[in-house]
Amino acid sequence: MIEFVRVQKIVDAQEDSVFLWGARQVGKSTLIKNVYPNAKVYDLLKSDEYTRLLRRPQLLREELLSFGEETLVVIDEIQKIPQLLDEVHWLIVNRGIRFILCGSSARKLKRIGTNLLGGRAMSVKLYPLVSAEIPDFDLVRGINHGMLPRHYLAANPKKRLEAYIGTYLKEEIQDEAVVRQLAAFNRFLDMAAQCNGEIINYKNIAQDCGVSAVTVKEYFTILEQTLIGYMLPAFTASKKRRAITAPKFYYFDVGVANHLLHRSNLQQGSVDFGHAFEHLMIQELIAYLSYSESDKALSYWRTASGYEVDVVIGNGLVAIEFKSSEEVQSKHTKGLKAFSEEYANARLIVVSMDINPRILNGVEILPAMDFLKLLWEGKIC
Repeated sequence: MIEFVRVQKIVDAQEDSVFLWGARQVGKSTLIKNVYPNAKVYDLLKSDEYTRLLRRPQLLREELLSFGEETLVVIDEIQKIPQLLDEVHWLIVNRGIRFILCGSSARKLKRIGTNLLGGRAMSVKLYPLVSAEIPDFDLVRGINHGMLPRHYLAANPKKRLEAYIGTYLKEEIQDEAVVRQLAAFNRFLDMAAQCNGEIINYKNIAQDCGVSAVTVKEYFTILEQTLIGYMLPAFTASKKRRAITAPKFYYFDVGVANHLLHRSNLQQGSVDFGHAFEHLMIQELIAYLSYSESDKALSYWRTASGYEVDVVIGNGLVAIEFKSSEEVQSKHTKGLKAFSEEYANARLIVVSMDINPRILNGVEILPAMDFLKLLWEGKIC
């Protein structure tokens, strides 16, 4: 059995209370058991635990009054009983008890105006696995299976992905959405998959779903707030060329996106492999910037005339293209060279399936595994 060594250590919980956010099955519970094995745990996915605390939230306070200030308490899936946060708040203030409050969605808590502890709890995220956490990481496996622990390990992740999407995406996200037009929201979920990695056209999606563009924007917000997807904003600080301003959308895990797009057994050289390759690299970058507590923004750049860069880090600090070809050619560097005309000091990188690193037209060509190693060593940005 492969043991994953997670980059996220929840070190803030050594001194403060923490909200730990992450989509279902990214490994929140396992991480806590490994890092804080002696913590007292309330698991709201257990029906008996959920029922008794839902009926009488004050039981939490009554049960913890006898514990000292050094006590660490974990409440898993806190969004299922938002009323517990009033008790948590009291225990933090009056007893100095520390909490790790795990959740897969802050939306429900925010929507009903729940007490979010008035800044007394740090907020950290746990993402799907990243390459640095997996011994002998298999890039092609990650691209095909995705990076949720159970899916990456599976010989064939199809059934696990079906169950995940059926119970989590289709049921829980719909419940969070509180949408009246359930059929339209179901159509939207399919459309969101088609938009994965693409620039969003709210008007076109709205027409396909039979709702307004405003409603479509709200639907995308639901996916973001339930940690199922994220927006990659456009880099709009371009001076010489008019830049596209609409964001791109990505599901939080490439395996989930593959399944929703009916992609499987992706082979190097195919268009679908190229899309999934780009998605996985962006997934790694997002996790790295979060775990390293970087203040650098991640964006993409595309001009009205068609020049494009897959990722821009910071204010033009680094520009990266992802190409799954085995030998990057000059034509693959056109977008980066156009970007460098405006940002002459930008570090230009193409991440590819090349065997060895090299320099082409002033652009670094980095094999994917070399890039990932350098990224997690802090040597990319």
